[in-house]
Amino acid sequence: MKALRNYLDKIKPNFEEGGKLHAFRSVFDGFETFLFVPNETAKSGTHIHDAIDSKRIMSMVVIALVPALLFGMYNVGYQHFIATGAEGSFWEMFAYGFLAVLPKIIVSYVVGLGIEFVVAQWKKEEIQEGFLVSGMLIPMIVPVDCPLWILAVATAFSVIFAKEVFGGTGMNVFNVALITRAFLFFAYPTKMSGDAVWVSGDSILGLGQQVDGLTVATPLGEAATSGAVPQFSMDMVYGLIPGSIGETSVIAIALGAILLLWTGIASWKTMLSVFVGGAVMGWIFNTIGPDTPMAQMPWWQHLMLGGFCFGAVFMATDPVTSARTETGKYIFGFLIGAMAIIIRVLNPGYPEGMMLAILLMNIFAPLIDYCVVQNNISRRAKRAIKSNN
Repeated sequence: MKALRNYLDKIKPNFEEGGKLHAFRSVFDGFETFLFVPNETAKSGTHIHDAIDSKRIMSMVVIALVPALLFGMYNVGYQHFIATGAEGSFWEMFAYGFLAVLPKIIVSYVVGLGIEFVVAQWKKEEIQEGFLVSGMLIPMIVPVDCPLWILAVATAFSVIFAKEVFGGTGMNVFNVALITRAFLFFAYPTKMSGDAVWVSGDSILGLGQQVDGLTVATPLGEAATSGAVPQFSMDMVYGLIPGSIGETSVIAIALGAILLLWTGIASWKTMLSVFVGGAVMGWIFNTIGPDTPMAQMPWWQHLMLGGFCFGAVFMATDPVTSARTETGKYIFGFLIGAMAIIIRVLNPGYPEGMMLAILLMNIFAPLIDYCVVQNNISRRAKRAIKSNN
Protein backbone atom coordinates (compact mmCIF):
# COMPACT_ATOMS: atom_id res chain seq x y z
CA MET A 1 0.00 0.00 0.00
CA LYS A 2 2.93 2.34 0.66
CA ALA A 3 4.12 1.94 -2.92
CA LEU A 4 0.64 2.77 -4.20
CA ARG A 5 0.49 5.81 -1.92
CA ASN A 6 3.85 7.02 -3.21
CA TYR A 7 2.75 6.54 -6.82
CA LEU A 8 -0.44 8.55 -6.28
CA ASP A 9 1.53 11.33 -4.61
CA LYS A 10 3.89 11.38 -7.60
CA ILE A 11 1.19 11.80 -10.23
CA LYS A 12 -1.12 13.99 -8.14
CA PRO A 13 0.42 17.32 -9.32
CA ASN A 14 -0.74 16.50 -12.85
CA PHE A 15 -4.34 16.68 -11.66
CA GLU A 16 -4.04 19.83 -9.56
CA GLU A 17 -4.57 23.41 -10.69
CA GLY A 18 -2.29 24.08 -13.62
CA GLY A 19 -1.50 20.42 -14.22
CA LYS A 20 -1.76 18.72 -17.60
CA LEU A 21 -4.72 16.61 -16.44
CA HIS A 22 -6.46 19.25 -14.34
CA ALA A 23 -9.74 18.60 -16.18
CA PHE A 24 -9.87 15.15 -14.56
CA ARG A 25 -9.15 16.32 -11.02
CA SER A 26 -12.48 15.07 -9.66
CA VAL A 27 -11.91 11.62 -11.17
CA PHE A 28 -8.47 11.35 -9.55
CA ASP A 29 -9.80 12.61 -6.23
CA GLY A 30 -12.60 10.06 -6.27
CA PHE A 31 -10.17 7.22 -6.99
CA GLU A 32 -7.68 8.40 -4.35
CA THR A 33 -10.24 8.77 -1.57
CA PHE A 34 -11.70 5.39 -2.45
CA LEU A 35 -8.32 3.77 -1.80
CA PHE A 36 -7.21 5.87 1.16
CA VAL A 37 -8.96 7.73 3.97
CA PRO A 38 -8.76 11.47 3.17
CA ASN A 39 -6.22 13.35 5.25
CA GLU A 40 -8.25 16.55 5.19
CA THR A 41 -10.83 17.47 7.84
CA ALA A 42 -13.30 20.28 8.31
CA LYS A 43 -11.72 23.53 9.56
CA SER A 44 -14.78 25.31 10.92
CA GLY A 45 -17.93 24.52 12.83
CA THR A 46 -18.55 21.62 15.17
CA HIS A 47 -17.63 18.21 13.78
CA ILE A 48 -16.97 14.73 15.08
CA HIS A 49 -13.92 13.21 13.42
CA ASP A 50 -13.35 9.48 13.08
CA ALA A 51 -11.58 7.07 10.77
CA ILE A 52 -14.51 6.44 8.45
CA ASP A 53 -15.95 8.56 5.68
CA SER A 54 -19.00 8.20 3.48
CA LYS A 55 -17.13 6.08 0.92
CA ARG A 56 -16.36 3.49 3.56
CA ILE A 57 -19.95 3.55 4.77
CA MET A 58 -21.18 3.00 1.23
CA SER A 59 -18.64 0.22 0.73
CA MET A 60 -19.88 -1.52 3.88
CA VAL A 61 -23.46 -1.39 2.58
CA VAL A 62 -22.29 -2.94 -0.70
CA ILE A 63 -20.61 -5.73 1.28
CA ALA A 64 -23.88 -6.26 3.18
CA LEU A 65 -25.64 -6.66 -0.18
CA VAL A 66 -23.27 -9.39 -1.36
CA PRO A 67 -25.10 -12.38 0.26
CA ALA A 68 -28.41 -11.39 -1.32
CA LEU A 69 -26.69 -10.71 -4.65
CA LEU A 70 -24.86 -14.04 -4.75
CA PHE A 71 -27.97 -15.98 -3.78
CA GLY A 72 -29.96 -14.00 -6.35
CA MET A 73 -27.53 -15.10 -9.02
CA TYR A 74 -27.96 -18.72 -8.03
CA ASN A 75 -31.74 -18.37 -7.86
CA VAL A 76 -31.83 -16.90 -11.38
CA GLY A 77 -30.11 -20.04 -12.66
CA TYR A 78 -32.21 -22.30 -10.44
CA GLN A 79 -35.49 -20.84 -11.69
CA HIS A 80 -34.35 -21.14 -15.30
CA PHE A 81 -33.28 -24.78 -14.99
CA ILE A 82 -36.47 -25.71 -13.09
CA ALA A 83 -38.77 -23.92 -15.54
CA THR A 84 -37.10 -25.39 -18.62
CA GLY A 85 -36.75 -28.87 -17.15
CA ALA A 86 -33.02 -28.86 -17.83
CA GLU A 87 -30.56 -30.58 -15.54
CA GLY A 88 -27.67 -28.69 -14.03
CA SER A 89 -25.30 -28.69 -11.08
CA PHE A 90 -25.11 -26.00 -8.41
CA TRP A 91 -22.20 -24.32 -10.20
CA GLU A 92 -23.92 -24.44 -13.57
CA MET A 93 -26.98 -22.74 -12.08
CA PHE A 94 -24.82 -20.14 -10.36
CA ALA A 95 -22.77 -19.53 -13.50
CA TYR A 96 -25.95 -19.05 -15.52
CA GLY A 97 -27.28 -16.53 -12.99
CA PHE A 98 -23.91 -14.77 -12.75
CA LEU A 99 -23.77 -14.28 -16.51
CA ALA A 100 -27.39 -13.11 -16.58
CA VAL A 101 -27.01 -10.58 -13.74
CA LEU A 102 -23.50 -9.24 -14.42
CA PRO A 103 -24.50 -7.18 -17.51
CA LYS A 104 -27.18 -5.43 -15.43
CA ILE A 105 -24.63 -4.49 -12.77
CA ILE A 106 -22.25 -3.19 -15.42
CA VAL A 107 -24.96 -1.12 -17.13
CA SER A 108 -26.11 0.32 -13.81
CA TYR A 109 -22.64 1.45 -12.78
CA VAL A 110 -21.50 2.63 -16.20
CA VAL A 111 -24.58 4.80 -16.71
CA GLY A 112 -24.90 6.06 -13.13
CA LEU A 113 -21.23 6.71 -12.44
CA GLY A 114 -20.78 8.12 -15.93
CA ILE A 115 -23.41 10.77 -15.22
CA GLU A 116 -21.88 11.51 -11.82
CA PHE A 117 -18.42 11.93 -13.36
CA VAL A 118 -19.80 14.34 -15.97
CA VAL A 119 -21.69 16.36 -13.35
CA ALA A 120 -18.63 16.51 -11.07
CA GLN A 121 -16.44 17.77 -13.92
CA TRP A 122 -19.05 20.30 -14.98
CA LYS A 123 -19.52 21.64 -11.44
CA LYS A 124 -15.79 21.32 -10.63
CA GLU A 125 -16.59 19.35 -7.51
CA GLU A 126 -15.56 16.04 -6.00
CA ILE A 127 -17.22 12.91 -7.32
CA GLN A 128 -20.00 11.96 -4.95
CA GLU A 129 -20.01 8.40 -3.72
CA GLY A 130 -23.72 7.81 -3.15
CA PHE A 131 -24.11 5.78 -6.34
CA LEU A 132 -21.80 3.05 -5.00
CA VAL A 133 -24.85 1.65 -3.21
CA SER A 134 -27.55 2.69 -5.68
CA GLY A 135 -25.61 1.11 -8.52
CA MET A 136 -25.75 -2.25 -6.76
CA LEU A 137 -29.33 -1.90 -5.55
CA ILE A 138 -30.81 -1.14 -8.96
CA PRO A 139 -29.98 -4.50 -10.62
CA MET A 140 -31.12 -6.36 -7.51
CA ILE A 141 -34.65 -4.94 -7.49
CA VAL A 142 -35.57 -5.66 -11.11
CA PRO A 143 -36.68 -8.89 -12.79
CA VAL A 144 -33.97 -10.87 -14.54
CA ASP A 145 -35.72 -10.44 -17.90
CA CYS A 146 -35.55 -6.62 -17.78
CA PRO A 147 -33.85 -5.44 -21.03
CA LEU A 148 -30.52 -3.67 -20.56
CA TRP A 149 -31.47 -0.60 -22.61
CA ILE A 150 -34.55 -0.06 -20.47
CA LEU A 151 -32.45 -0.41 -17.32
CA ALA A 152 -29.99 2.16 -18.71
CA VAL A 153 -32.77 4.66 -19.45
CA ALA A 154 -34.31 4.23 -16.00
CA THR A 155 -30.94 4.56 -14.25
CA ALA A 156 -30.14 7.76 -16.14
CA PHE A 157 -33.57 9.18 -15.33
CA SER A 158 -33.26 8.46 -11.61
CA VAL A 159 -29.69 9.78 -11.25
CA ILE A 160 -30.52 13.01 -13.07
CA PHE A 161 -34.03 13.77 -11.84
CA ALA A 162 -34.05 12.12 -8.40
CA LYS A 163 -30.53 13.04 -7.33
CA GLU A 164 -28.50 15.58 -9.28
CA VAL A 165 -31.30 18.15 -9.65
CA PHE A 166 -31.61 18.16 -5.85
CA GLY A 167 -27.90 18.80 -5.37
CA GLY A 168 -26.39 15.31 -5.39
CA THR A 169 -25.59 12.84 -2.64
CA GLY A 170 -27.18 13.74 0.68
CA MET A 171 -29.66 16.16 -0.87
CA ASN A 172 -32.09 13.82 -2.64
CA VAL A 173 -35.64 13.51 -1.33
CA PHE A 174 -36.39 10.08 -2.80
CA ASN A 175 -34.44 6.83 -2.74
CA VAL A 176 -32.66 6.78 -6.11
CA ALA A 177 -32.88 3.01 -6.61
CA LEU A 178 -36.61 3.00 -5.93
CA ILE A 179 -37.16 5.87 -8.34
CA THR A 180 -35.49 3.66 -10.95
CA ARG A 181 -37.89 0.86 -10.16
CA ALA A 182 -40.89 3.20 -10.13
CA PHE A 183 -39.88 4.61 -13.52
CA LEU A 184 -39.63 1.08 -14.91
CA PHE A 185 -42.90 0.01 -13.31
CA PHE A 186 -44.96 2.85 -14.77
CA ALA A 187 -43.11 3.42 -18.05
CA TYR A 188 -42.59 -0.25 -18.97
CA PRO A 189 -45.16 -2.20 -16.91
CA THR A 190 -44.95 -5.34 -19.05
CA LYS A 191 -41.23 -5.60 -18.21
CA MET A 192 -41.78 -5.27 -14.46
CA SER A 193 -44.91 -7.28 -13.71
CA GLY A 194 -46.90 -10.27 -14.90
CA ASP A 195 -45.79 -13.89 -15.18
CA ALA A 196 -43.30 -13.65 -18.06
CA VAL A 197 -40.53 -11.50 -16.55
CA TRP A 198 -39.27 -13.50 -13.57
CA VAL A 199 -37.50 -16.34 -15.38
CA SER A 200 -34.89 -15.97 -18.10
CA GLY A 201 -35.58 -18.10 -21.16
CA ASP A 202 -32.23 -17.52 -22.84
CA SER A 203 -29.29 -19.84 -23.24
CA ILE A 204 -26.09 -18.13 -22.07
CA LEU A 205 -22.74 -19.40 -23.35
CA GLY A 206 -24.16 -22.89 -23.68
CA LEU A 207 -25.71 -22.88 -20.19
CA GLY A 208 -29.43 -23.57 -19.93
CA GLN A 209 -31.92 -23.85 -22.75
CA GLN A 210 -33.36 -21.30 -25.14
CA VAL A 211 -37.12 -21.26 -24.47
CA ASP A 212 -39.63 -18.63 -25.56
CA GLY A 213 -42.70 -17.75 -23.54
CA LEU A 214 -41.75 -18.94 -20.05
CA THR A 215 -44.40 -17.89 -17.51
CA VAL A 216 -43.87 -18.26 -13.78
CA ALA A 217 -45.80 -16.26 -11.19
CA THR A 218 -44.43 -14.96 -7.91
CA PRO A 219 -46.29 -15.98 -4.71
CA LEU A 220 -47.76 -12.48 -4.41
CA GLY A 221 -48.76 -12.57 -8.07
CA GLU A 222 -50.54 -15.87 -7.51
CA ALA A 223 -52.40 -14.46 -4.51
CA ALA A 224 -53.47 -11.42 -6.52
CA THR A 225 -54.75 -13.41 -9.51
CA SER A 226 -55.57 -16.98 -8.49
CA GLY A 227 -57.96 -16.30 -5.63
CA ALA A 228 -56.04 -18.50 -3.16
CA VAL A 229 -53.51 -17.86 -0.42
CA PRO A 230 -50.11 -19.19 -1.56
CA GLN A 231 -49.05 -22.37 0.23
CA PHE A 232 -46.20 -21.74 2.64
CA SER A 233 -42.94 -23.56 2.05
CA MET A 234 -39.41 -23.17 3.32
CA ASP A 235 -38.45 -22.07 -0.18
CA MET A 236 -40.00 -18.72 0.77
CA VAL A 237 -37.42 -18.42 3.54
CA TYR A 238 -34.49 -19.76 1.54
CA GLY A 239 -35.47 -17.64 -1.47
CA LEU A 240 -35.94 -20.38 -4.07
CA ILE A 241 -38.99 -18.64 -5.53
CA PRO A 242 -39.52 -16.32 -8.53
CA GLY A 243 -38.96 -12.65 -7.83
CA SER A 244 -36.62 -9.73 -8.34
CA ILE A 245 -32.97 -10.73 -8.44
CA GLY A 246 -31.92 -9.84 -4.89
CA GLU A 247 -35.20 -9.78 -2.99
CA THR A 248 -36.19 -13.41 -2.51
CA SER A 249 -33.93 -14.85 0.22
CA VAL A 250 -34.87 -13.91 3.78
CA ILE A 251 -31.71 -15.59 5.10
CA ALA A 252 -29.34 -13.74 2.75
CA ILE A 253 -31.02 -10.43 3.52
CA ALA A 254 -30.80 -11.18 7.25
CA LEU A 255 -27.03 -11.67 6.93
CA GLY A 256 -26.77 -8.21 5.40
CA ALA A 257 -29.00 -6.77 8.13
CA ILE A 258 -26.75 -8.22 10.84
CA LEU A 259 -23.70 -6.55 9.30
CA LEU A 260 -25.45 -3.19 8.95
CA LEU A 261 -26.70 -3.28 12.53
CA TRP A 262 -23.39 -4.51 13.95
CA THR A 263 -21.49 -1.69 12.26
CA GLY A 264 -24.13 0.86 13.27
CA ILE A 265 -24.66 1.98 9.68
CA ALA A 266 -28.40 1.17 9.64
CA SER A 267 -30.89 2.17 12.32
CA TRP A 268 -32.39 -0.79 14.17
CA LYS A 269 -35.28 1.47 15.15
CA THR A 270 -36.29 2.05 11.55
CA MET A 271 -35.69 -1.55 10.53
CA LEU A 272 -37.62 -3.07 13.43
CA SER A 273 -40.48 -0.60 13.07
CA VAL A 274 -41.02 -1.59 9.44
CA PHE A 275 -41.55 -5.22 10.44
CA VAL A 276 -43.75 -4.25 13.38
CA GLY A 277 -45.89 -2.02 11.15
CA GLY A 278 -46.27 -4.77 8.55
CA ALA A 279 -47.07 -7.39 11.19
CA VAL A 280 -49.68 -5.21 12.89
CA MET A 281 -51.42 -4.27 9.65
CA GLY A 282 -51.28 -7.88 8.42
CA TRP A 283 -52.86 -9.06 11.68
CA ILE A 284 -55.60 -6.42 11.40
CA PHE A 285 -56.49 -7.57 7.89
CA ASN A 286 -56.41 -11.21 9.06
CA THR A 287 -58.87 -10.30 11.80
CA ILE A 288 -61.33 -7.85 10.23
CA GLY A 289 -60.22 -7.59 6.60
CA PRO A 290 -62.10 -8.57 3.43
CA ASP A 291 -62.34 -12.19 2.33
CA THR A 292 -59.55 -12.00 -0.23
CA PRO A 293 -56.32 -13.99 -0.52
CA MET A 294 -54.16 -10.95 0.19
CA ALA A 295 -56.13 -10.03 3.31
CA GLN A 296 -56.23 -13.61 4.62
CA MET A 297 -52.55 -14.28 4.01
CA PRO A 298 -50.89 -14.81 7.44
CA TRP A 299 -49.15 -11.65 8.64
CA TRP A 300 -45.79 -13.41 8.97
CA GLN A 301 -46.04 -14.61 5.36
CA HIS A 302 -46.53 -11.02 4.22
CA LEU A 303 -43.18 -10.13 5.78
CA MET A 304 -41.32 -12.84 3.87
CA LEU A 305 -42.70 -12.27 0.39
CA GLY A 306 -42.00 -9.68 -2.25
CA GLY A 307 -39.51 -6.99 -1.44
CA PHE A 308 -40.66 -6.48 2.16
CA CYS A 309 -37.49 -7.74 3.87
CA PHE A 310 -35.20 -6.18 1.29
CA GLY A 311 -36.97 -2.84 1.53
CA ALA A 312 -36.95 -2.85 5.33
CA VAL A 313 -33.21 -3.60 5.54
CA PHE A 314 -31.68 -1.70 2.62
CA MET A 315 -34.22 0.91 1.49
CA ALA A 316 -36.12 2.19 4.50
CA THR A 317 -32.87 2.64 6.46
CA ASP A 318 -31.33 4.97 3.86
CA PRO A 319 -30.04 7.78 6.11
CA VAL A 320 -30.65 10.46 3.49
CA THR A 321 -34.30 9.81 2.67
CA SER A 322 -35.54 8.45 6.01
CA ALA A 323 -36.44 10.18 9.26
CA ARG A 324 -33.45 11.34 11.31
CA THR A 325 -34.89 11.97 14.75
CA GLU A 326 -34.88 8.97 17.07
CA THR A 327 -38.63 9.03 17.69
CA GLY A 328 -39.25 9.82 14.04
CA LYS A 329 -37.47 6.63 13.01
CA TYR A 330 -40.07 4.55 14.87
CA ILE A 331 -42.93 6.43 13.22
CA PHE A 332 -41.33 6.42 9.76
CA GLY A 333 -40.62 2.68 9.82
CA PHE A 334 -44.01 1.71 11.25
CA LEU A 335 -45.88 3.67 8.59
CA ILE A 336 -43.80 2.10 5.80
CA GLY A 337 -44.62 -1.41 6.99
CA ALA A 338 -48.29 -0.65 7.48
CA MET A 339 -48.64 1.18 4.16
CA ALA A 340 -46.95 -1.66 2.24
CA ILE A 341 -49.54 -4.16 3.49
CA ILE A 342 -52.42 -1.75 2.89
CA ILE A 343 -51.36 -1.29 -0.75
CA ARG A 344 -50.97 -5.04 -1.23
CA VAL A 345 -54.37 -5.89 0.19
CA LEU A 346 -56.52 -3.07 -1.14
CA ASN A 347 -54.93 -2.74 -4.59
CA PRO A 348 -54.02 -6.14 -6.08
CA GLY A 349 -52.69 -4.31 -9.13
CA TYR A 350 -49.66 -3.44 -6.98
CA PRO A 351 -49.03 -6.70 -5.11
CA GLU A 352 -45.51 -5.58 -4.18
CA GLY A 353 -46.52 -2.52 -2.15
CA MET A 354 -43.12 -1.88 -0.57
CA MET A 355 -41.82 0.38 -3.33
CA LEU A 356 -44.74 2.77 -3.20
CA ALA A 357 -44.82 2.72 0.61
CA ILE A 358 -41.18 3.78 0.96
CA LEU A 359 -41.41 6.46 -1.73
CA LEU A 360 -44.55 7.85 -0.09
CA MET A 361 -42.90 8.01 3.32
CA ASN A 362 -39.80 9.62 1.80
CA ILE A 363 -42.06 12.60 1.18
CA PHE A 364 -43.26 12.71 4.77
CA ALA A 365 -39.92 12.02 6.50
CA PRO A 366 -39.07 15.77 6.90
CA LEU A 367 -42.57 16.44 8.24
CA ILE A 368 -42.22 13.61 10.76
CA ASP A 369 -38.91 15.02 11.96
CA TYR A 370 -40.37 18.52 12.15
CA CYS A 371 -43.31 17.37 14.26
CA VAL A 372 -41.03 15.40 16.60
CA VAL A 373 -38.69 18.39 17.09
CA GLN A 374 -41.57 20.80 17.66
CA ASN A 375 -43.15 18.43 20.16
CA ASN A 376 -39.86 18.24 22.08
CA ILE A 377 -39.58 22.04 22.08
CA SER A 378 -43.14 22.36 23.39
CA ARG A 379 -42.59 19.84 26.18
CA ARG A 380 -39.36 21.50 27.27
CA ALA A 381 -41.00 24.92 27.22
CA LYS A 382 -43.81 23.62 29.45
CA ARG A 383 -41.29 22.10 31.85
CA ALA A 384 -39.40 25.40 31.97
CA ILE A 385 -42.60 27.32 32.78
CA LYS A 386 -43.49 24.88 35.57
CA SER A 387 -40.00 25.04 37.09
CA ASN A 388 -40.06 28.84 37.06
CA ASN A 389 -43.42 28.83 38.84
